[in-house]
Amino acid sequence: MTSTALSVIASIPSPSISFIQLGPLTIHFYALCILLGIVVAAMWTNRRLTKRGAEPWVVIDICLLAVPLAIIGARIFHVVTHPGFYFGEDKDFWAIFRIWEGGIAIFGALLGGAVGAWLGCKWTGIRFWTFADALAPALLLAQAFGRFGNWFNQELFGLPTDVPWALEIDYPNSAWPAGLPETTLFHPTFLYEVIWNVMGVCVLVWAGRHFRLQWGRLFALYLIWYSAGRIVWESIRIDPSEVFFGLRTNVWASVLGVVVGLVIFFVQRRRHLGFEPSPYTPGREWGGSEAVHSQNTENFVDVSEPPASEEPADTATSSVTTR
Repeated sequence: MTSTALSVIASIPSPSISFIQLGPLTIHFYALCILLGIVVAAMWTNRRLTKRGAEPWVVIDICLLAVPLAIIGARIFHVVTHPGFYFGEDKDFWAIFRIWEGGIAIFGALLGGAVGAWLGCKWTGIRFWTFADALAPALLLAQAFGRFGNWFNQELFGLPTDVPWALEIDYPNSAWPAGLPETTLFHPTFLYEVIWNVMGVCVLVWAGRHFRLQWGRLFALYLIWYSAGRIVWESIRIDPSEVFFGLRTNVWASVLGVVVGLVIFFVQRRRHLGFEPSPYTPGREWGGSEAVHSQNTENFVDVSEPPASEEPADTATSSVTTR
């Protein structure tokens, strides 16, 4: 059997459907993947915040602002960086609003979501960087779920390849590069990013516990990890994109993400030498009966007075779990 035949047998098929029809309602799997990611991220972030001493489900109040602004920011970023898709004599301007057809950008979501999260934290009294650190691994996991939406939509695939794990794309396809034969297989960039993101989740959880990363440093690590991987995946994608100085728009955005992550990490490390005393800003602490104090959680240092004793107090603290 030839190597080509082996590649075809071992290749990854694309889903034959991308939506289901329930009466007048059309449910797109792309949207379901994104919604699943949001739900999982919210639940995990809630768990991480409550372990830090925050009111249970305060994350919902923050998400009410962060999620809509993240989706709006993601769509705006995509439209701005792909103007040829929506503007021109033969283009459908109203397609801008049909977000269920695909076309959102994570870097736009980060910008819009950051604004929404900042407003939500102001509203609830949660420290912005505490929320960001609690969100970091959950957000990376949510992005892994979201990438399966690209698989269902058969979009954003990579260069042609004959590797055993190559991706099959139905022909004809609006994203099919001109001139390539119907039997062409492509790099499954969605799968590469899923694997990279899941690895990143493990790294963030480990680093947060081992190095007690707080004050936004865990979120900075998220930016560095995700953006570094995105530079690679974006460089082998073949979907249309604006190019500046030889690099795709999202490659530049990824480079900026790494730089911003490094700046946040080292600036916050220099500004905050100790640990966060509370997940709340001063004067906004939650006084509920389930509130967790610093000495009762693995996330904070016990700052109470040591007991009077001839023996030195054990000041060792456990590791910190803190996107």
